Amino acid sequence: MTSALQQKPNATLSLGLVGVCLIGVVAALALNRHWPRPVREFALRSLGGVPAEDNATKEAPAAEHDHTDEHAHDHEVHAEENSLELSEQARRSIGLKEGDIAITTFQRSITVPGMVVERRGRSRFTIIAPMTGYLTKILVAEGEALAPDQPLFEIRLTHEELVQAQADLLRSTAEVDVVRREIARLEAIGPEGLIPVKTIIERKYELDKLEAVRLAQRQALLLHGLTEPQVDDIVTTRTLLGSVTVRAPTASSPPSSSALVVQELAVERGQHVTAGDTLAVLVDHSSLLIEGEAFEHDIPAITEAATTGKPITAVIEAQAGPSQTIEDLRIAYVADRVSSESRTLHFFVTLPNETVGEPRVEGASRFVAWRYKPGQRMQVKVPVEEWTERIVLPAEAVAQDGVENYVFRANGDHFDREPVHVEHRDPQWVVVANDGTLFPGDRVALSAAQQLQLALKNKSGGGIDPHAGHNH
Repeated sequence: MTSALQQKPNATLSLGLVGVCLIGVVAALALNRHWPRPVREFALRSLGGVPAEDNATKEAPAAEHDHTDEHAHDHEVHAEENSLELSEQARRSIGLKEGDIAITTFQRSITVPGMVVERRGRSRFTIIAPMTGYLTKILVAEGEALAPDQPLFEIRLTHEELVQAQADLLRSTAEVDVVRREIARLEAIGPEGLIPVKTIIERKYELDKLEAVRLAQRQALLLHGLTEPQVDDIVTTRTLLGSVTVRAPTASSPPSSSALVVQELAVERGQHVTAGDTLAVLVDHSSLLIEGEAFEHDIPAITEAATTGKPITAVIEAQAGPSQTIEDLRIAYVADRVSSESRTLHFFVTLPNETVGEPRVEGASRFVAWRYKPGQRMQVKVPVEEWTERIVLPAEAVAQDGVENYVFRANGDHFDREPVHVEHRDPQWVVVANDGTLFPGDRVALSAAQQLQLALKNKSGGGIDPHAGHNH
């Protein structure tokens, strides 16, 4: 009995050892890739496992899920890289302005350089000395605005010929008076026959000759620069004119005297002047011209704009702040030849001027400031063609980064950067293609786009690739 009990554990141990050996063999079969696939599958199932391919199949969705998560993460990173949040202080600091997208028509134009110039023969008026003498008074100052017929200078006459002409006129006037009195006396004497009729007729002939001489002497004084009232005053008072007052043009004289300003005084008080010397230069800047300079290939566009009267736009570039635009101008005329030196065509645009603010008064003098001044540089935009169904934005609304152009669309308290296709750009406007990137009603930043682009690049670490370091 005891012997039987001792043999039973030994048998159990032997069976355990055999089982372990079989499991080892099955495991070896399953792991050995050189055995046929059915044998490996049977061995794996015997061990309670699944084929390697099944494991791969079960693990594949997890791997795919991990890959999808990685792409979703990249897209989130990409969206964050193209979105910018600004504080209210930052918005005010960069002068951010917002507006809605609208579809409109853009007038494409060519831009040429221009300069404000005076109207030749109309803007300048030279005051000359009407006769020889020396200046006793200068009654105006440079820069002063003038009223019609305003006194400008007083000249003490020293010209001997003028003095002699006045004396001759006085002598002729006295002789005329004597002959008239004589004729009146003769005609008043008694009945006919006491004084021969021939004598009276001879006196009348003599009076006619003296009247003709006196008329010629009056005209000579007018040619010397005296006015009709001055000559009449000499005859009435029987006094030689010792000084003369030089006045501004009257209201009926060109140019428009209400806009005249003393640009230059060419003399000093006490200076001796000769008849014909320049005393002052007056200017009328109420209407000026913009002289444009176009290249030869722009001649057809310039000629058509001048012929059809298309509206011209002038832009004054500002050192700080926005540029000033002058619209609805017209081409006055186009030069009839191309410059042989610069190979450019000059054309002239009418520029109505206006005063800035109220006139400044100092004592009896009045000073005005004109908005546009000769010598001022401008850009002249001449329309060429119209583009319809376009998105037109201010130049400050589109940022440039290499070959890319961006617009920043408002998204709540963020701005999302959107790449756009730019069809045309000039210093003022940018034409964006209506290709579905932006839609009417979208709210975008209308200014400071370049600052937003720099801020976005700084946020992303200077434009580092967000996909760097990822393996797909």
